[in-house]
Amino acid sequence: MHTSDSVTDTHCPYCALQCGMRLRPGPGGATVAVEERADFPVNRGALCGKGRTAPAVLSSRVRLTRPLVRTHAGRLEPATWEEALDAVAEGLARTGRTYGPDAVGVFGGGGLTNEKAYALGKFARVALRTSQIDYNGRFCMSSAAAAHQRAFGLDRGLPFPLADIPRTGCVILVGSNLAETMPPALRYLTELKANGGTLIVIDPRRTRTAEQADLHLAPRPGTDLALALGLLHLIVAEGRTDEEFIAARTTGWEEARAAAMAHWPELVERITGIPVPRLREAVAMFCAPESAMVLTARGPEQQSKGTDTVGAWINLCLATGRAGRPLSGYGCLTGQGNGQGGREHGQKADQLPGYRKLTDPAARAHVAGVWGVDPDSLPGPGRSAYELLDALGTDVKALLLMGSNPVVSAPRAGHVEDRIRSLDFLAVADVVLSETAALADVVLPVTQWAEETGTTTNLEGRVLLRRRALTPPPGVRSDLDVLHGLAARLGTEKGFPTEPEEVFEELRRASAGGPADYSGITYARIEAEQGVFWPCPAGPEGAEGTEDQPGTERLFLDRFATDDGRARFVPVSHRDAAEVPDADYPLLLTTGRVVAQYQSGAQTRRVDELNAAAPGPFVELHPRLAARIGATEGRPLAVTSRRGRAVAPARITDTIRADTVFMPFHWPGEGRANTLTNPALDPTSRMPEFKVCAVRVEPA
Repeated sequence: MHTSDSVTDTHCPYCALQCGMRLRPGPGGATVAVEERADFPVNRGALCGKGRTAPAVLSSRVRLTRPLVRTHAGRLEPATWEEALDAVAEGLARTGRTYGPDAVGVFGGGGLTNEKAYALGKFARVALRTSQIDYNGRFCMSSAAAAHQRAFGLDRGLPFPLADIPRTGCVILVGSNLAETMPPALRYLTELKANGGTLIVIDPRRTRTAEQADLHLAPRPGTDLALALGLLHLIVAEGRTDEEFIAARTTGWEEARAAAMAHWPELVERITGIPVPRLREAVAMFCAPESAMVLTARGPEQQSKGTDTVGAWINLCLATGRAGRPLSGYGCLTGQGNGQGGREHGQKADQLPGYRKLTDPAARAHVAGVWGVDPDSLPGPGRSAYELLDALGTDVKALLLMGSNPVVSAPRAGHVEDRIRSLDFLAVADVVLSETAALADVVLPVTQWAEETGTTTNLEGRVLLRRRALTPPPGVRSDLDVLHGLAARLGTEKGFPTEPEEVFEELRRASAGGPADYSGITYARIEAEQGVFWPCPAGPEGAEGTEDQPGTERLFLDRFATDDGRARFVPVSHRDAAEVPDADYPLLLTTGRVVAQYQSGAQTRRVDELNAAAPGPFVELHPRLAARIGATEGRPLAVTSRRGRAVAPARITDTIRADTVFMPFHWPGEGRANTLTNPALDPTSRMPEFKVCAVRVEPA
């Protein structure tokens, strides 16, 4: 690890808060220390354990420092960069020549910077000419994104800054455990309560976040849609709708109201398990103050009806006039570090930079003009993330994967692992030898957050700048270097610069005029303004200063981003999860995170302090269920679904429903929770149903 001599202001590599932090070189430049950065408005100095220990993964003891190429004997052995890049280019080119360009796939990650996500999408469509690109952000907030687009005409995780949350009157938090997934954000909820506001938490578990709530509702997993519809029914029945707002700023209310009225309170109680008096209490709390918000996370979104579920919560906001007004609205708490920016700039199967649609001729013409290619040469939309993984080895024969670990993180992970093993060729660029990288034909060691400059976009839509603080170890290159080298070998000599700011300047041009317009954002502005909110168009050409437009901190206050400026109610109705309990699989499994680990754990499982706090998987179950099946604390339990079997120690607690078990998803091996999960897809967002499937549980 080589450090510079100066202190560097940057951002955490993990979740979508993108907390500000300061890196200070240690004695002799052998280490780097994380310090608080109290001036950054999102976290105001607070950091969780993952952020504090992030430099541990920079150590050469735990990370990749040399390219690896699989030999004829089947072992991954060190190689030169020239040998490794030659092997990757040949593997991808050979597959394209033999089977056609769409036999080559690209799979990206929600942790890649905007520059890398942009370059990866361009590489797929220009250098490889393949339509087969998607990314693991599809597993993060795609249902909320689809519902946002449908209702508001624009998708940004939060349409307001986090700082507005403590100033509203009531927050309904649906399927989020902020205290463990993004701990520095919990202060916004404690400040809300200190200011006299109220908090309603909806979660089948009484989590650390739910313990902060004024009202905790614990629905049966997979029934959030019915719950939202039942609350809207009561709002209508009790005369709590904002008819003036509905008439002035929305369309489609009659149909949405009729759909909600079919979900009467007693029916909703039967579906969700929540008593009618608690439903009425929630409605009274939400409607009492002048302002209120609904915030959703993976709980309602990672379902085969996730788009409709989020749509139902948006309908609740619209019907009560809690959208497009100060201190009110619907927002999604993005999970991954750059889950927002990652899909805005082209690594999603159906999108071009600037959140443009790949099927829009004008969008294709604009981006093709920036790229210097014929619009007709750009491929059309490809498969979504799970569908792409499911096609590996059959339709898609070779894969370039950057910054993702689907062997642990994908649903039906055993099947996905089999598909990856069946590939003719796999190349992985990563910072560590993840479980997926260990299966590759070529592994490329790439730089990490503290070793590279680049932008990310946090859950508020605030574009941020990470600054390089360290010199990467010899033998490590950036993802931009990798794409530059591969593109040149594949016959595209120009168009893939290695300097992040040069890539960002091109991204600005490509996004100009699109829904996610970054054209008025520069590295200098980001530093001067502590981040810039998109959309931020450039000033008029030829005007004094062409980047003088302010960022858009709050969306929709004057109009929504639809053709007529009105928000769209969408009529939705409850339907069961794709898989419901039966005699063979009588229980429900839901999955999630713990505070000391992150996503597939590929990085956090290499940090001693984090492993001491969360050493391995577990199965959380209610004492009544434990007594019925003969489970005892700490003894192994086998959890079996139609897709496989996982084994982990029992953790018995009364903070979970008696018909539900919970497993965290950070670990590989026999405790891999995603061995069990159901890849049933939402028809609109193509989000898999991670949050609910039928299982049986017994002592192992």
